[in-house]
Amino acid sequence: MLDRVGVTFNAGSSTLKVGVFNIRAGYARPIGRRVVVWGEEPRLKYIVGEELRQTDLPVDRVDQGLISFVLDHLLPTGPDVAFVGHRVLHGGSMFHGPALLDDTALVQIESLVPIAPLDQPHALEVIHAVQALYPTVVQTASFDTAFHSSQCSLSTRFAIPRAMHEAGIRRYGFHGLSYKHVTAQLKNFAPDMGGGRVICAHLGSSASLCGMVDGVSIDTSMAFSALDGIPMATRPGAIDPGVLIHLLRTEFHDADKLESFLHHRCGLLGVSGISGDTRTLLEDFRPAAKEALDLFCFRIAGEIGRLAVSIGGVDAVVFTGGIGENQPEIRKGVERHLGWMGLSLSEPANKANATVISTRNSDIAVFVIPTDEEKVIANEALAVISQHRI
Repeated sequence: MLDRVGVTFNAGSSTLKVGVFNIRAGYARPIGRRVVVWGEEPRLKYIVGEELRQTDLPVDRVDQGLISFVLDHLLPTGPDVAFVGHRVLHGGSMFHGPALLDDTALVQIESLVPIAPLDQPHALEVIHAVQALYPTVVQTASFDTAFHSSQCSLSTRFAIPRAMHEAGIRRYGFHGLSYKHVTAQLKNFAPDMGGGRVICAHLGSSASLCGMVDGVSIDTSMAFSALDGIPMATRPGAIDPGVLIHLLRTEFHDADKLESFLHHRCGLLGVSGISGDTRTLLEDFRPAAKEALDLFCFRIAGEIGRLAVSIGGVDAVVFTGGIGENQPEIRKGVERHLGWMGLSLSEPANKANATVISTRNSDIAVFVIPTDEEKVIANEALAVISQHRI
């Protein structure tokens, strides 16, 4: 029988992932998950056994009604809600770890909305909706940027006036909750590798890479915003600032329109003209689909090379995220550009999405490790509660 449960919300620009955890002896054990998918027909998706089920949502926005509807489909009857933990994309320079969501923290999180205009408002909407439904329940925030607060000035600084850097215009990095989980799993599975020089590729509709030494972030591909780095489903990744100036002068004449273009019309979708979903592109034999995938793999490999400089070599590469965990064709495409580094994949292991996919004679060990951001959020919430003795 369950006495107390914890709930986590992972709000992104296109989905809201919800997890429920059994809380016993200061440890969070997952007991249920749901995903709210936005679109023309918003739906709640979940798995019962091996069957994927879908339920149409009564609303198309985050409010108390949506949160109540989702939790009614997820929470077991009887137990008390011990906490609600949230993933918040941006913690700026203010948050270097998880935090209790009090009035001060909320004001600080809201101040970062201009830097993260898509994800940050979604997280705040969920926080406020939960606060209205469960006014006495403890809420905590886990920040995607916090994992990268270990980086030195060389990694975080743009070549701009110092006053601007000190005002917060700098490289932050994201997907930190994913990297935190993956590096802990790697240390458990392969301690020698987990304690070495590791490059992790979190590949999904949003994608980035991180170079770590002994599980500590040294450098990462994303910077001030989640637009930077490698190409993504609908975001361009790194782009010459001169292009943005040109587009403002000739195409958009408005920062909001340019922002929408960069978030929704670029990346794999823009290059292919077909889709931003790698699964769709892998099944499409038109040249534009192949070119988009080739560019994706080429830029990932290039970023691995750059991060190798940052961390002084590479002992292991880890693939995670929806694409990284499930698409051997993408991993193979990356390998084609890294043979000079001595990286070699086992074809059978790669096709099977095995945990270890490198060959025995590969100079670099290659792993596939599923990520679990919700578990990190739950455990960080417990740490905050213990710290504040709530």
